[in-house]
Amino acid sequence: MNWRIAEAKQRFSELIHAVTKEPQLIYNRNELVAVVVEAEMFEEFLTWRKQREKFSLADAFKELRQIAAEEDYILEVPCRQDRLNPFADAIDDFSV
Repeated sequence: MNWRIAEAKQRFSELIHAVTKEPQLIYNRNELVAVVVEAEMFEEFLTWRKQREKFSLADAFKELRQIAAEEDYILEVPCRQDRLNPFADAIDDFSV
């Protein structure tokens, strides 16, 4: 259910009971400003967030490679030759 701040204050007990069914959205002038969720759901979120903090970009690519291998999927990345690279050209000219 959607609540306005004033309504949420007046019917706080009802809002808390409604949380057992679904998260309760609180709005201020049609802008979402808060969400009230069950404590268990919040704890699950905190656990997930803590795990993600340890999850690096390298871990993400590792997971992606694992999923691709499991699904027998090959991602073909063509060589990038669609734009000029003055730095690379300067290195090529210098090494000659």
